[in-house]
Amino acid sequence: MIILGIESTAHTFGCGIVTSSGKILANVKSEYVPPSGGIHPREASQHHSLKASSTIKKALEEAKINLNEVDAIAISLGPGLGPCLRTGATIARALALLLDKPLIPVNHCIAHIEIGRLITGEEDPLVVYVSGGNTIVSAFSDGRYRIFGETLDIALGNCLDVFARHLGLQHPGVPKLEAMAEKGRNFIPLPYIVKGQDVSYSGLLTTAIRKIGQFDQFDLSMSLLEVAYGMLAEVAERALAHTEKSSLLLTGGVARSPRLQRILKLVCEEHSAKFYVVSPELAGDNGAMIAWTGYLAFKENVTIPIESSYIKSKWRLDEVEIPWRK
Repeated sequence: MIILGIESTAHTFGCGIVTSSGKILANVKSEYVPPSGGIHPREASQHHSLKASSTIKKALEEAKINLNEVDAIAISLGPGLGPCLRTGATIARALALLLDKPLIPVNHCIAHIEIGRLITGEEDPLVVYVSGGNTIVSAFSDGRYRIFGETLDIALGNCLDVFARHLGLQHPGVPKLEAMAEKGRNFIPLPYIVKGQDVSYSGLLTTAIRKIGQFDQFDLSMSLLEVAYGMLAEVAERALAHTEKSSLLLTGGVARSPRLQRILKLVCEEHSAKFYVVSPELAGDNGAMIAWTGYLAFKENVTIPIESSYIKSKWRLDEVEIPWRK
């Protein structure tokens, strides 16, 4: 069985093609990079419209198949930016109608988890999912992924990206910010905000931005990362102790951070848990994760009629039934 997946929740339009055995035949994407500032949803959606055809064509070429060999179309219906989601959904619906194939609804956050489970081979980890739009600590229990901690405002990736832009760093900002942090020597006190099992990054970001020009940029970068990652490590450690999971999986775009990986690996060592991280090429938004999660859903007869395939820009992962995990 071959599933084609479409990803378009934010800055990336991706097309992935996978088999029912978990083999990734193709994973092609085109990323919208704004000339300045953050992502503008309308401009990102226009980028997706322009790049969709060439991206899908290239994916088919890499997979060495034609459209008629695809058995179903998977689409990320949320969460994400409305205009971007609508563009991807329109394209996925058109493909499903053209090929007369089933359409499979996929939750973007769950797809990040499932591609991590596939690549690492780890069956039941505690999941730390960090990206530009989401910061969630989750684990599977009683038919769903339950949230054991999350951001109360902005996501970790967003916090770091905005700060990087204020320093004048070009996209992608986080790797450049981490490179600066390696040269930091003096810790600058910043707000450390953990509320129960949740974190808050907006106050930390605002304070760090206000201190630009008052302190050395290398020290400030190092301090911001230490506090931001430390907050996440604290809630992840408590979730690991509470759930008694024997492993932790780091996934999402920020999972590529070597600094964050080191910190969470230390947390795992303290609890005799195994540490896993998704591969760099599958950490950011991509179509392969949508296609694979689509297959998992499809084998449990999860499909959606074209006329009911509305986007869900605030679709939480704990709202989704997970029938493929018993």
